[in-house]
Amino acid sequence: MNTAALDKVASSVRLLAMDAIQAANSGHPGMPLGCAELGALLYGELLRHDPADPAWLDRDRFVLSAGHGSTFLYSLLHLSGYPLALDDLKRFRQVGSPCAGHPEYGMIPGIETTTGPLGQGLATAVGMAIAESMLAARFNTPSRKIFDHMTYVIAGDGCLMEGVSAEASSLAGHLGLGKLVVFWDSNSISIDGSTDLTFTEDVRARYAAYGWRVATGSMYDYEGIARMVAEAKAAGDRPTLIALESVIGKGAPTMAGSHKVHGSPLGDEEIAKAKTAMGVDPALKFHVFPEARTYFTGRAKAFSAARAAWMTEFDAWRKENPALAAELDAYMAGKPVAPFAAPAFGPADKVATRNASGKALAAVAASRPNLVGGSADLTGPNVTQIPGGVYSRANRAGRMIHYGVREHAMAAISNGISLHGGLRAFCATFLVFSDYLKPALRLSALMRQPVTYVLTHDSIYIGEDGPTHQPIEHLAALRAVPNVRVLRPADAEETALAWELAMEREDGPTVLALSRQNLGVLSKADPDWRNTARCGAYVVRATEGEPDLVVVASGSEVALALAAAEKIAGKKVRVVSMLSRELFLAQPEPVRELIVPSGARVVTVEAGASQGWERIASSGADIFAIDRFGESGPGDEVARHLGFTVDALAALLSR
Repeated sequence: MNTAALDKVASSVRLLAMDAIQAANSGHPGMPLGCAELGALLYGELLRHDPADPAWLDRDRFVLSAGHGSTFLYSLLHLSGYPLALDDLKRFRQVGSPCAGHPEYGMIPGIETTTGPLGQGLATAVGMAIAESMLAARFNTPSRKIFDHMTYVIAGDGCLMEGVSAEASSLAGHLGLGKLVVFWDSNSISIDGSTDLTFTEDVRARYAAYGWRVATGSMYDYEGIARMVAEAKAAGDRPTLIALESVIGKGAPTMAGSHKVHGSPLGDEEIAKAKTAMGVDPALKFHVFPEARTYFTGRAKAFSAARAAWMTEFDAWRKENPALAAELDAYMAGKPVAPFAAPAFGPADKVATRNASGKALAAVAASRPNLVGGSADLTGPNVTQIPGGVYSRANRAGRMIHYGVREHAMAAISNGISLHGGLRAFCATFLVFSDYLKPALRLSALMRQPVTYVLTHDSIYIGEDGPTHQPIEHLAALRAVPNVRVLRPADAEETALAWELAMEREDGPTVLALSRQNLGVLSKADPDWRNTARCGAYVVRATEGEPDLVVVASGSEVALALAAAEKIAGKKVRVVSMLSRELFLAQPEPVRELIVPSGARVVTVEAGASQGWERIASSGADIFAIDRFGESGPGDEVARHLGFTVDALAALLSR
């Protein structure tokens, strides 16, 4: 290990971070300066990676959970040879620059996940470690290991305060994820001041209680860190937390160790003093020590050799295991290995869409053996049991993950599984508990990850559990998130189609909002409804000629709309099932006009908040919705109590 060269890499990271943040007049210098030595060691010695092939299948994954320290990552990607130019760093935090304020997945090769919301990165990394172990169990053979990599994380004090990291770390310890290593940047500083203000727990004891290995060292001891990582890899039986005592803003002459260095530029005077102390002319901007360049030029050969050795192993594995190789190719391409055989439902069937979803999920699981996931302790109520066994420390080949009551971590872990590559993730809970997972779902949307969210018990009709469990505003909140597609099927047949649409989607998450109560299978006026519904809506009840009135409903309320339409005399009433409002509104106007003609009065019906339906209804008075919390009681009685009935809707339609 060339520690002298690593010192020059660390100093170069400090210089680049200071100047990038100062040029932007915005950013967080404390973490990059404080962790520069760890970064040099990671990218130079510890990570099994090749900047010439950032998508290498068996690369180690690195997640900067402390994403506010983004210049740390950008500097190291640039220095180690990833396609990130120095000019990009010079435009840090500027519109159009790939060097965004926090690391954004997809903007620069080598960024494995979007981070910034604290704790999310750590939780996502747990998903990556799960994915590695699942793929290793499925594809490694006694003679060949094609999946055998580590997942590394840098987390700060803030990450370890967040609840999502606690949920994820608890599950990681339970599952014994031995290829997960978290470096804790323990500098005892937060934005408001010393962490003693709020954070005096024994973090090491907490992680030991989770079932993690815990080690302690200095952020600036290359040999010590390398030794602790080697010990973690050799043990391999459980995740490891390496607590590294550090100095926030190390190298800043007057501000190091202070909360003032956390989230503000150092200023020209402080930077000049820091550069002088490092032997650099203060007039030089974005300076990189030649020794750092030379070091990574030399390391490039080792990076390439490691990947080449793996490719030799991989090619031999492919020749020895052609069937497995074909299956892996399908996994990586995101393609089914067999056609989706949609479950059949008849006109006489009355099926809760959660139960129809369970049957469709089984069919999806048969066509896509790389589909994995589970529920937050609601497998039965969510109807999300799939064949293939339960994933555990004893059975890495299992497909079902028991998340326990950990909705937030469940969603973040699902992101990690998806980001890793090779597997398709779903997760499940009640719709009302989407509040607990929404921050991670938002990241699914931001990163364009095709995670499927199965959210059951979708309205007041769940009944007796009462207003805490009866979702009101949740559909509106989910629809408000850009790139989230909400599908609320009206019957069993629509539910099977919804699953098909979810699996076809590659550029973002899909929410399936499903009923607890039984629903009849609708008689559909549109003979080509399965294709039309891909536009987001289709005609369930037609009229002779153009309608006078169009009733647009979603989910269980389509049956309510049909019953109310039968009570209307003297008007031609069309009923439309709106499977996805977002899909419908994204259609060209001629398509929307064919389904919901603008010349007719339009009334919308949904057992939830009215917000958003003004985009479709003729007026605010034509939105039949529920803008208050529910009540405890049988679902039908709750609906009557709230005035959400066929007769009330018919009265509105008759106006």
